[in-house]
Amino acid sequence: MYRQILAAQPDHTDALNLGGVAAFQSGDVNQGLKLLQGAVARRPDFVDGHNNLGNVLKALGRFDEAEAAYRRALEIKPDHADAHYNLGIVLEASARFNEAVAAYGCALEINPGFAEAHVNLGNVLKALGKLDEAVGAYGRALKIRPDHADAHNNLGSVLRELGKFDEAEAAYGRALEIKPDHAEAHYNHGIVLQDRGRFDEAIAAYHRALDIKPDYTEAQVNLGYALKELGRLDEAEAAYRRAIAIEPDHAPAHANLGDVLLEQGDPQAAVDVCDAYLKVHPCNSGVLAFKAIALDELGQRDAVRFLVDFDRFIRPVRFTAPAGFASVADFNAALARHVCAHPTLVFAPASHATRLGKHSGELLVEPKGPVAVLEGMIRGAAEDYLHSLPADPAHPFLANRPQGLWLTAWSIVLESQGHQLPHIHPTAWLSGVYYVELPDIVKTPAQGQAGWIEFGRPSSHFHCRVEPEVRAFQPEEGLMVLFPSYFYHRTVPFEGAGKRISISFDVRPVD
Repeated sequence: MYRQILAAQPDHTDALNLGGVAAFQSGDVNQGLKLLQGAVARRPDFVDGHNNLGNVLKALGRFDEAEAAYRRALEIKPDHADAHYNLGIVLEASARFNEAVAAYGCALEINPGFAEAHVNLGNVLKALGKLDEAVGAYGRALKIRPDHADAHNNLGSVLRELGKFDEAEAAYGRALEIKPDHAEAHYNHGIVLQDRGRFDEAIAAYHRALDIKPDYTEAQVNLGYALKELGRLDEAEAAYRRAIAIEPDHAPAHANLGDVLLEQGDPQAAVDVCDAYLKVHPCNSGVLAFKAIALDELGQRDAVRFLVDFDRFIRPVRFTAPAGFASVADFNAALARHVCAHPTLVFAPASHATRLGKHSGELLVEPKGPVAVLEGMIRGAAEDYLHSLPADPAHPFLANRPQGLWLTAWSIVLESQGHQLPHIHPTAWLSGVYYVELPDIVKTPAQGQAGWIEFGRPSSHFHCRVEPEVRAFQPEEGLMVLFPSYFYHRTVPFEGAGKRISISFDVRPVD
């Protein structure tokens, strides 16, 4: 019908706009884009045309152009709630979370009853680690739309992260009452059941998710884990192999498959799984870390030492007082105040390794305060580390040095008995920690290794029989320690008064 109108009136901007929307919704993206571009070219102040053009560009992944289209719509009509909301989606997809919060906030100032904006605001707040605020956003969405299944599901994920497992389970249950075929809610329900050791029920939940969404890789992987925990190793192996068939690049599926092979008594097969994956992804932290475990189980300690070379790759860095501070102690005091007051600091979030302590969200977002100075120190240390490494095509870490670096940082505040479980940083290339404040017991060598950082001990998740080689380092206030992200590390628990405050960071490669 719009084509008929345009055949008679090629400059009919409403027909160009609505025809573009219809073409896009019918799957003809190129025609939709062409018609919408024609609409705004003929009528530059066409608010809905710019907003709809942004939607098409957003769907095409052309986020910069989509952002420009939404901002043009908002120049013309600043109170256009949909344009603010759509701008928020683009900013969120670009990991510009603080800007996304502002955009969703503008949409909600204009239209407080905009349930989807409340939900998306909750999602961004969760990404920023502002978990209590995320709970509030989802709650406001559910007051407007009590039947919003996604809001219940996302609320459940935040409640689980906060350790409120009963409430999380109830939230997933409500999502599934509303939408029984909500695959993500079945999957998330399975996770919280698994957290509580109810593996048979978790398996049933994962199967329901897979019945709805057969290509759900994460559900296959978690199904494999639950089966493994029940000792059903052949079924677990089959689940991991199905996950790999669905998504051949999925690193955790390969590492978990290797672990089943270890438990079945075949460490060589576990190494082979790693090598096959590393041929395609030679510096994947998760699979490199597991390969070291499998090699140790195979009795190849020299190969483990080559891959996980403590002397070669762990680097301590000490600093003088940064500009603007009289001493390192003054700088650390400012960091400690900033970290302890950070709005994202929560107790032992479920998805992290911190136990009996607090863990923050992203620190490299405004207001950064003294963390902005530390960010420069991290960048300088990482660049020095990168440029000091020799070329060595035989070593996967050295042969795959990134060309560009992107940082993320978070804080950990531990008190007596606080610690971190053995873990790696699977999405990064280089990781590190800066020590801000330490209890006396950690600073006293005579107290053994209480509160030290230890490298080389795998997660209890894996079925290891061989005692690993480990190396522990004593923290110092003002010390930074850099290490490859695939090195397993943990914090040794400590007893005594005082806070152990550290800032951890990842250096991720940028294409």
